Amino acid sequence: MALVPVADALERLLDGAVPLAGESVPLIEAIDRVLAEPVMALRTQPPFDASAMDGYAVRAADIASVPSKLSVIGMAPAGRGFDGAVGQAQAVRIFTGAPLPDGADTIVIQENVRDLGGGNIEVIEPTAVWRNIRRVGLDFSKGDVLLEKGRVLDPAALSLTASANHPRVGVVKRPLVAIIATGDELLPPGSELGPDQIISSNAYGVAAAAQSVGACALDLGIAADRKDDIAGLVRKAVAAGADVIVTLGGASVGDHDLIHDVLTGEGMTLGFWKIAMRPGKPLMFGRLGDIRCIGLPGNPVASLVCSQLFLKPLLARLGGRDHRQDIRPARLGAAMAANDLRQDYVRAVVREDDGELVATPFGIQDSSMLRMLADANGLVVRAPFAPASAAGDACSVLMLR
Repeated sequence: MALVPVADALERLLDGAVPLAGESVPLIEAIDRVLAEPVMALRTQPPFDASAMDGYAVRAADIASVPSKLSVIGMAPAGRGFDGAVGQAQAVRIFTGAPLPDGADTIVIQENVRDLGGGNIEVIEPTAVWRNIRRVGLDFSKGDVLLEKGRVLDPAALSLTASANHPRVGVVKRPLVAIIATGDELLPPGSELGPDQIISSNAYGVAAAAQSVGACALDLGIAADRKDDIAGLVRKAVAAGADVIVTLGGASVGDHDLIHDVLTGEGMTLGFWKIAMRPGKPLMFGRLGDIRCIGLPGNPVASLVCSQLFLKPLLARLGGRDHRQDIRPARLGAAMAANDLRQDYVRAVVREDDGELVATPFGIQDSSMLRMLADANGLVVRAPFAPASAAGDACSVLMLR
């Protein structure tokens, strides 16, 4: 099978991917979820003319000239309006959020009032009509569309939804990603390693990549290099309702690379296998009914780079999110050799220098070296057959953070 160009592979992987069905969740669980439907106002806010300040509700005509003496006829705290009307030369003590009493048309802030005792006050600064009053419907009116479908619910959007009197909200279902690591040599972190064993690390980075675009990750553990063991975990993923199954390792062509045989045996239709990229050539994609299956390489860096390029865009699409790779122009901080037929993603440190980004690749790019990936904040993207480049030459950088 010929190597598939990166752009073609991504297009095939995203083909037919649409946001999942909606579900209703309580507001307290809706942070960072994506709206599956618009949010309509179920009420008007404010529902009445309300005081915006602590002070006195008066008639503007009575304080056109100051000082003006007024008699205080009652009080209006928030949540309990004054049951009466303000007449000539009268005032009602009022607090922020309380309804404006009938007859009043302005609020004098308490700093501009002198208490004369005996229920009388003196206004010492004039206040224009409707000053310090939040008019009914200032924020929104019943029936208004407050938030559009597809909006990610940040804290402000959640507060607005609550203010509109919604205890629950319709959001796009979070994609469920089932992750299956494979390999007799793998043990979980914290294990006592034998002489031929290593720690299984890829699942944690892949799960984090999935969660960074709003998906849920289900770690099904490590399968031994046996078809029955791998198939058992694939069936668990299907039973759990996974939208995407990600396998780690076992997708190459060695005697113990069993993923392709197992998934096709379970009914997967192969979409593509092997990408013209470095790192990440062995990546595999197929469909198992409605489930999308991605076979990631076993090398840790290749696994995470492929997650950035393929898994995150797929999960974002399924979750109703707009996800774009952050690719920026830069200058090379070191020379690079000519490239071959594969598109390269080269770990680099990116810094700003006189308004330009400078990307300096690490000297060693072995796909097993996670520390270098953790230190990198960008990947220099090298097209197939790119010629040798000198320090200072233009390049493109995929920003990682």
